[in-house]
Amino acid sequence: MSPTTLSAGPEHGHVTFLGAGPGDPGLLTLRAVEALANADVLVAEHEVLDVVRQHARQGVSEVNTDPDPSQDPAPGTGTPQLTVVDGTSTAAATPAVRDAAHLVMEAARGGRRVVRAVSGDPGLDTYAAEEMLACAAAGVPFEVVPGIASAVGVPAYAGVPLRDAQGADVRFVDARTASDRCWTEVGASDGTVVVSTTLDSVAAAAGELVSAGRKPDTPMTVTVAGTTTRQRTWTATLGTIAQTLKQAKVLPSPEGGRPVIAVVGERSAAAQRDQLAWFESKPLFGWKVLVPRTKEQAASLSDQLRSYGAVPHEVPTIAVEPPRTPQQMERAVKGLVTGRYEWIAFTSVNAVKAVREKFEEYGLDARAFAGIKVAAVGEQTAKALIAFGVKPDLVPSGEQSAAGLLEDWPPYDPVFDPIDRVFLPRADIATETLVAGLIELGWEVDDVTAYRTVRASPPPAETREAIKGGGFDAVLFTSSSTVRNLVGIAGKPHNVTVIACIGPATAKTAEEHGLRVDVMAPEPSVHKLAEALADFGAKRRAAAVEAGDPVTRPSERRPGARRRRSTT
Repeated sequence: MSPTTLSAGPEHGHVTFLGAGPGDPGLLTLRAVEALANADVLVAEHEVLDVVRQHARQGVSEVNTDPDPSQDPAPGTGTPQLTVVDGTSTAAATPAVRDAAHLVMEAARGGRRVVRAVSGDPGLDTYAAEEMLACAAAGVPFEVVPGIASAVGVPAYAGVPLRDAQGADVRFVDARTASDRCWTEVGASDGTVVVSTTLDSVAAAAGELVSAGRKPDTPMTVTVAGTTTRQRTWTATLGTIAQTLKQAKVLPSPEGGRPVIAVVGERSAAAQRDQLAWFESKPLFGWKVLVPRTKEQAASLSDQLRSYGAVPHEVPTIAVEPPRTPQQMERAVKGLVTGRYEWIAFTSVNAVKAVREKFEEYGLDARAFAGIKVAAVGEQTAKALIAFGVKPDLVPSGEQSAAGLLEDWPPYDPVFDPIDRVFLPRADIATETLVAGLIELGWEVDDVTAYRTVRASPPPAETREAIKGGGFDAVLFTSSSTVRNLVGIAGKPHNVTVIACIGPATAKTAEEHGLRVDVMAPEPSVHKLAEALADFGAKRRAAAVEAGDPVTRPSERRPGARRRRSTT
C-alpha cells in the first residue's frame, strides 16, 4: 500500500489542538474522544499517538512529529519527521516543510479534520501557541480541547495533593527553561513547588531550590511515568533525593532523560504518601498478566485486569473456524424457523456467534427464536444472546457448566412439551456430558458442530521467551484447552509466574503439565478468576508491607527452584 499523500488541494480543513493528558488514556475528556473519532489525520509525538489512537476511527492517517535521530538536532529543537500510517503500512516521507506547524497545516489541506495532540494540556505546551498562530495566519480554522496537565495529573496519581486546608501557594516550574530569577522566587516562597524536569536533572533542580533558600530537609517526591502502569515514585528531601535515586539504582541510567514530576513543600503531603498512594497500591499494579484466550473473549477480561493496575497481554491460544461441513448447521438453523425444536442451548459465546452469523447469512434476526425456549451457560454467553436481542429462558442457578445446566433443566413431559427435540450448537471438541444428560431427561438432541476450535499460531519470539523466562507475573487459564495450547505453542510458564485457573478441571490439567496452581476462582467465571487474582495480589502486597519488605512483582523475585506440581 502506498503512503498517504497529505497535499490534496487548496481548501483548508480544520485543526483541533487536543490535550492528551499525562499518559493514562482514561484521562481523555469526552470532547477529546469525540474529536478523535471524527479525525482524518492525527499529528503527535509517538508516545502521544499511543494514547489517542485507540479512539480514532479505522484508517485514520498518523503524522509522527518525533525528532529524526539521523538529524542529530540540538536538545529541545528536534526536527519533526513525517510518518504516515494508513491502516497496515508505515512509510516515511520528506515533507517540503520541516516544522510541526507546517505539518499541521499541510495535513489540514483538502478539507481534512486534523487533531494535533500534545502531552498534558495545549495551554502549557511549549510550541502549541506558535502552531495556533501559524494556523490563524494561514486562515486555517482551529479549536482547543484542554487536557489534564502532567504537573497536576501526575501528583494526583502519586498520592501527593498539592494543597491542604491552609491553602498554600502552588507554583509550577519547568526546570529545563527556568531562569535564575524563577528559582529565586520559588525558593523564597514557602508554598508547594511542582517541578517538571528529567530524571538525571532532579538533583540539580533540588540544588537550585536549596541555593535559593529552601531548607535541605524539605520533603520531595519524584514520579516517573506518571499515570501509567510503569509509574514509580520516590519520597525523599531536597538534600537526600540524589542519594535516594542512587540507592534505588535509578541513576546513572541510560533512561536518565525521562521526564519526571517532582513535588516540593512542607504541605505537599509527601509524608502521608503511604496512605494516599491509591494508584501504585492497586492489587496488581504493574503486573504483566498473560491472557491466553481468543481476542474477542479477552477484551472484557483485559479491561477488568487494567482496573486492578495490571498490564494484560493477550495471546490467543485458540482460533475459531467454521465447521468443515456446514450442511448440518444449515439444516438445524432452518429447523429453528420451521418449528423442529422446543429448546436451543448455548454453552459458549462462540456458539451464539456461529448461530448469529448463520442467521444473518439467511436474512434472519432474533424474531426467528419466537416460540423456542433458550438456555445459556455462563454470564458472557447470556450477555451475547441479549446483545442479539434474545433473553435466555434458562441460565444455571448454580455452577455455570453443562452439569449446572442439567441440574435446572426440566425433564421432557409429553403433556406440556409439544416437541421433544433440543438444538445444541457447540464446538467440535465439546464433551458429551450435556448430550447424555438431556437424553436421560427424555429429550432428543441434535448435537451440531457450529464451529471448530484449532490451536492458534505461536506468539512472537519475544513473547515466548517472556513466558519461559519469567517475564510475566501471572497467567490466567480459563479452560483446560488454554493450558494445553499455551504450553504447546509457547512453552511452560516459568516457576515465578503465578498460575490462576478458572476451576478444578483446568487446575488438574495445569498440574498434569507440571505447574503449581496458586489461584483458583471460587466459581467458574472469568471475572471471578480476575477477582481472585486481584485478591491474591492484595494479600501478597499486604504481607510485604507488614514485614517491612519492598513491594515487588512476582517476576522481580529471585528465581528459586523450579515450580513443583501441587499434590493437593
